[in-house]
Amino acid sequence: MAFGNAEMKPAPFDYHRPATLEEALALLERYEGDAKVLAGGQSLIPLMNMRLARPAALIDLERVAGLTGLRFDGDVLHVGAMTRHMEIERSAAVRERIGILSAAMPYVGHLAIRSRGTFGGSLAHADPAAELPALATLFDATFTIAGSGGTREVPWSDFFITFLTSCLEPAEILTGITLTLAPPQAGWSFHEIARRHGDFALAGCAARVELDAEGERIASARVALFGVDATPVRLLEAEPALIGLVSSAAAIADIAAAAAAKLEPATDVHGSTAFRRDIARRLIASGIRDAAAHASSLRTPEKVRA
Repeated sequence: MAFGNAEMKPAPFDYHRPATLEEALALLERYEGDAKVLAGGQSLIPLMNMRLARPAALIDLERVAGLTGLRFDGDVLHVGAMTRHMEIERSAAVRERIGILSAAMPYVGHLAIRSRGTFGGSLAHADPAAELPALATLFDATFTIAGSGGTREVPWSDFFITFLTSCLEPAEILTGITLTLAPPQAGWSFHEIARRHGDFALAGCAARVELDAEGERIASARVALFGVDATPVRLLEAEPALIGLVSSAAAIADIAAAAAAKLEPATDVHGSTAFRRDIARRLIASGIRDAAAHASSLRTPEKVRA
């Protein structure tokens, strides 16, 4: 079935709605790189309307079985790539066990977008200003990718390549994502600066902190940024330097400044490189402190005695 004519905004394209993953992969092979997977379409369709994307075909994954759902298995969360944002946002289990993900979901676009958009679609789109790619780095995400030759598992460090580009090959489909949960005593914080709610962030920071046995010093820390480079950024060099610091230490501000200085955010109509870098510096410092404060609040007398 073909869509598109002179009156429509998108260029003409074929539309397919396969029922199985095998059928979807076969269609991608048939179009030899000139087809796009439709996994919610909240980013792809606007690009097509502006004719910035002109695929010969859309392969809609809506009917493909086995690509949705949330499943906790020990210390990991398995998320089907076609799981809608709204399901994650409303999940009581996600709120209890991976609270930062629950807290971040309302920042993903607007309600209408979250009702149709999918977890895997957002990650595959690989927008560096989006919230979910940064959270994927924070929780050591592993991406399950299917192709005609079978499946492969890709760590987050190899998945995001550059602006709007992941490691997905034209005839491959992201089928699932695995997130490694934080220990129960880990504190977290999530902050972003945007001109309006629902806009992509000028800069954002997600942080996770564990305290030592005395609850005074940082035992481990993870910090992920978005909106500040061509991919989401994990501060892998800065994180070890935070170990042993108290949350009020001036050294945290110095570490934040040094980390921000290495960032290369783009200058655009919304802000200059220097402006975004300064926002990132402030968010890193406050994010670490807020995550440490949250970790401290989790140390009730009962939990400490346990």
